[in-house]
Amino acid sequence: MTKTTAKAPLAGTPSLLRAINDRAALELLLENGPLSRTQIGTLTGLSKPTASQLLARLEAAGLVLPVGTTAGGPGPNAQLYQVNPAAGYVAGVDVTATGIRVAVADITGSTLAEHVVPVKGAPAAGTVPRVAAAVADTVRAAGIGEGALHTVVIGVSGAPDPVTGKLRYASHLAGWHSPTLVEELTGEIGAPVSIENDVNLAAVAEQASGAARGSEDFVLLWAGAGIGAAIVIAGRLHRGFTGGAGEVGYMPVPGSPVVRDVRRRNFGGFQDLVGAAAVRALAREHGLGAPTAEETIAKALATPGAGEEFLRELAGRIAVGLAVIVAVVDPELVVLSGGVPSAGGEHLRALVQEELARLSIARPEVRSSALAGSPVLLGALQRALAAAREAVFSTH
Repeated sequence: MTKTTAKAPLAGTPSLLRAINDRAALELLLENGPLSRTQIGTLTGLSKPTASQLLARLEAAGLVLPVGTTAGGPGPNAQLYQVNPAAGYVAGVDVTATGIRVAVADITGSTLAEHVVPVKGAPAAGTVPRVAAAVADTVRAAGIGEGALHTVVIGVSGAPDPVTGKLRYASHLAGWHSPTLVEELTGEIGAPVSIENDVNLAAVAEQASGAARGSEDFVLLWAGAGIGAAIVIAGRLHRGFTGGAGEVGYMPVPGSPVVRDVRRRNFGGFQDLVGAAAVRALAREHGLGAPTAEETIAKALATPGAGEEFLRELAGRIAVGLAVIVAVVDPELVVLSGGVPSAGGEHLRALVQEELARLSIARPEVRSSALAGSPVLLGALQRALAAAREAVFSTH
């Protein structure tokens, strides 16, 4: 019988170890701001000579810059370094049926410019050049050169099919359904483009710097003109086999019509309970009519009696849909986002938490979005930055 001996794992090559150390130092600089050679050595466990070589290497590659010195401590002042903002630029885009919102950021995540273009009533045939023009205008406003963008991420209220590339669940977005749309946008903008579901991007933003920071298992429920959900499991977005995970608008729930032909009919289901139109209709039943769902909720918050009755009924409707999702996913946390929860604030959140506890055996904490501005735009920038950093930091 021949005895076999297990081979010891091969040690990392010097170039691989350097790449790992360089990436670790860049991540530390992004997270902590300017650091000295000694601080980087302490945080990474590298010796002073190795930390010095690392910084020299990154500076030569244009990835870090010296930015002043320490002051106030014993001994001579130490040189501080930060990630070079000009190492790369990205754009995030939030597309709705009424407008295109664009933001451009540098590799550190600092937003340099934002721009909004109204598109309500615009012809579908001009979608690609219109988006490209909006991005180009924002790039100019940011003061960076043409062709400087590394990555562009676009958020839309639909789900790109991973096989065909066609945008599904987005009949309201004219001009966004070509299977070659990504290629067309990439060619027109002059940078790699990817398209992502808007609610998924809102979840990315909440996980990075909002209400879901530190959570790896959560559901984000978006309630506005439309209804959608994002599901994060073990820290990763769950998109589903066709990219449609979280398209809960048609989800059958008690109290609303069952949609039996979702390809031809677009009413019923959860959307018919808590979409903006349903919120306004419910408010009218309580004598609280207003032009928008957000204004309706604001009016309810200021109206004792009828306002509280309306808010409790609305919270019950939201909780019914959440109970279905929670029963399947069993998340640690639920985040409420979009115009309706934002307008309802802490009071509506507390009512939803109370109602969900009555309906569900699993009782995840319910939190409101903790982000200022557009969560979709913030998530698009976050995704674009992750892609750009992976490419830029790994190829110097």
